[in-house]
Amino acid sequence: MPLKAQIQEDMKAAMRGGEKSRLATIRLALAAIKQREVDERIELDDGQVLSVLDKMVKQRRESITQFEAGGRADLVAIENAELAVLSAYLPAQLSDAELDAMINEAIAASGATSIKDMGKVMAAIKAKAAGRADMGAVGARVKARLSA
Repeated sequence: MPLKAQIQEDMKAAMRGGEKSRLATIRLALAAIKQREVDERIELDDGQVLSVLDKMVKQRRESITQFEAGGRADLVAIENAELAVLSAYLPAQLSDAELDAMINEAIAASGATSIKDMGKVMAAIKAKAAGRADMGAVGARVKARLSA
């Protein structure tokens, strides 16, 4: 079953179950997916739906950080609940060992020797780790590896 269809089924189940906060989060996700479909005039595939959900998860994490800094525990709780619902649709995150192996493989495959080759390495990793790793953190690791 396509991911978008799964999210729609989960929305129906949340409606039937009376789960208001879960329903609201799922509706937000579907609205973001629909908005991108309308903007680009295409039907999103699973990879594109994952990128929309990944972006929403990143937004929630940034909001949590800012709300914690501002002492807004009530808003942190709401964002954490939304984060839990959205994260359920994302694939499992890569472990540090898996990520290091992927970085080593990408460096070897691209023949990277210096920081100038970072773009090639990141392109190879991004294709394999989409939605399964924070690309900002991956970039820092690749940069450290190529600088050493």
